Amino acid sequence: MKHIIMTGGGTAGHVTPNIALIPALQETGYSIEYIGSYNGIEKGLIEALNIPYYGIDSGKLRRYLDLKNFSDPFRVIHGYTQALGLIRKIKPDIVFSKGGFVSVPVVLAAKTCGIPAIIHESDITPGLANRIAMKGAKKVCCNFPETLKYLPAEKAVLTGSPIRRELFHGDKEKAYKLCKFPSLRKPVLLIIGGSLGSVAVNTAVRKILPQLLEDFHIIHLCGKGNLDSQLEGTIGYAQFEYAGSELTDMLALADLAISRAGANSICELLALHKPNILIPLPASASRGDQILNAKSFAKQGFSCVLEEDTLTDQLLLETVKDIYKNRQQYIDAMSNSGQMDSIGTIIKLIEENTK
Repeated sequence: MKHIIMTGGGTAGHVTPNIALIPALQETGYSIEYIGSYNGIEKGLIEALNIPYYGIDSGKLRRYLDLKNFSDPFRVIHGYTQALGLIRKIKPDIVFSKGGFVSVPVVLAAKTCGIPAIIHESDITPGLANRIAMKGAKKVCCNFPETLKYLPAEKAVLTGSPIRRELFHGDKEKAYKLCKFPSLRKPVLLIIGGSLGSVAVNTAVRKILPQLLEDFHIIHLCGKGNLDSQLEGTIGYAQFEYAGSELTDMLALADLAISRAGANSICELLALHKPNILIPLPASASRGDQILNAKSFAKQGFSCVLEEDTLTDQLLLETVKDIYKNRQQYIDAMSNSGQMDSIGTIIKLIEENTK
C-alpha cells in the first residue's frame, strides 16, 4: 500500500481541502497519516476522520515586530527535527501540504529525506509559509490563473480547489427545520462571516434586518460570541455562532450568500453556483489576499464585491436586492466557468509524483 503524509493547519482553510481529498486518496489505495500542530483546528477535524495524527511544534514567521519573533524560530527548528523523525519512521511515498506555518518544517524535512512533496496555494498570491515551503516542493498547485506568474514555472499547476463531495448533497428541508422558518416560503439569504465573525458585516446586516426580512428568510453565521440575544425568536431570522456539518444543508437552502472572500469559501460558492456578495477582509487587517480573490471573482462575473471600509447598511440593502434581482446572470457565469475536476487533477498529480 502507498503511504502519504498530509499536512496543513492553523485555519479551517488549511484543512478542509485536505479533508476533501482524503476519500479519493483512500479509494486510490493510499494509507494516510497527518502532521499538524499540537492544538490547532486541524487536530480535531482530522482525528474525527480516524486518520492517525501527529502534533509537532509550530512557530509563526511574522513580518511585523512581536516578542514571539525571538522564540518562534526555535520552535520552527524543533518542529523540523520532529518532522524529520516522523518521516523517517513512517517512510511515506509522498507528502501533500495545504499550507499554514505548521506545514513548513514538514515539507522541508521531506526534501531532506528525499520524499517528493506537493503543496497547494489557495490565494492569488502565495503566503509566506508556502513561499518558503515551495523551495522544497516538486509541484505547487493553485486555484487562480493569476497565481501562475508568482510560482516557479516548472512547478506550477492550475488545479482549482478540492471541494468536499458532501457539499453537493445538502438537504434543504433539514436546514429549513433547523432554522425554524415559518411555513411561508421566501428566498433564503445566507450570511457567512468567517469563524470569528465580522463586526462590520454583523452590524450592517442587523441594522437593515427588518427590511431584509420583508423579502428573505435569513441564516446568519455571526461568529463565536456574536449572537444577539435581543434578536432571539425573530421570525424568519436564524442566527448561529458557526455551522459544522449543518453548513452543507444551509448552502443547499440558500438562494444568495454574503461572505468574506477566503479562497476556499468562495470556491465552494462557485462550485454550487450560489450568487454572492463578497466583503473581503480589508488590507489593514490582512495581507490583502481576500481583496485579490474577490476582484478575480468579480472580474469573471461570479460575484459582486463591497469594500468593508466603505460599507454602509443602505448600500448593503440595495446590493442584496440588486444581486437577487439579477441572480441568473451570476448563476450563468458560474455555470459556464469550466471549473476543473480539482480532486481528480490533484490525485493524478500525486500519483505521478509518488516515489
